[in-house]
Amino acid sequence: MKEASRKTNLISPGLYIVSTPIGNLKDITYRAIEILNKSDLILCEDTRVSQKILNYYKIQTQLISNHKFNEKKNVEKAILELQNSKIVSLISDAGTPAISDPGKIIINECIKKNIKIYPIPGPSAVTTAVSVSGFSDKYFFYGFLPSTLNETEKVFNLLSNLESSIVFFISSKKINKIIEKLKTFFSGRNIVICRELTKLYEEIIRLPISEIKPFKTLLKGELTIVISEKNSKMKSKNLDESDKKIIKKLLKKMSVKDIVKLLTKNKNISKKKIYEYYLSLK
Repeated sequence: MKEASRKTNLISPGLYIVSTPIGNLKDITYRAIEILNKSDLILCEDTRVSQKILNYYKIQTQLISNHKFNEKKNVEKAILELQNSKIVSLISDAGTPAISDPGKIIINECIKKNIKIYPIPGPSAVTTAVSVSGFSDKYFFYGFLPSTLNETEKVFNLLSNLESSIVFFISSKKINKIIEKLKTFFSGRNIVICRELTKLYEEIIRLPISEIKPFKTLLKGELTIVISEKNSKMKSKNLDESDKKIIKKLLKKMSVKDIVKLLTKNKNISKKKIYEYYLSLK
């Protein structure tokens, strides 16, 4: 019986994609702790962040920094270890690796070389936020928004056509910059803004998108945003030819924001339709 029990506890060589806490260090599985303990090497984003987890659970495995700037360099060393029947774990600063975090390069290299890959499921800011949103569980996850407002506008234009809930990440420093865009492209929907999830100062803000206002004090960290599914009762009128002529005429004289205000002042026109037509002219 002892021999059988010992065999079932053996961990096969390969690459382990290990989910780690997104805030509260107690949010980790027994299996994740066991894998990290028995790994020959752990690839992480920031050794200072990951060392806190390892210290908390008295794990002494070697850490190697593996971020977007050196990920390609680390692949060769990690693959060599794996080909020598070693156990290598990949973790991120928080949550599930390769979800808007480094990981794809080594995973794809392992696939090419027929090296076994094992997922160790656990925390994810995406599913955590969706689970408390109260919105549809059919959701589309975008990841981090583009760095420029123009690119974000294009992304919102595409996402706003989806019927499902929408999830994305954004730096707290940038949230105020996209508020007007949210109102334009997701009018009639609700929003949940999650910050410091599972931590001491966890905050979940819920409100209609029409009521969201710029934050007066700077929020900290990264935010997980969930936008509700499209309301099937929402009706938006298409632009008629006279509206299109006005937009063309004002294109070089006014900002798109001012054009939207002008056209929607006395007519029930969808702001999104105006933006779409404006973008098509650009």
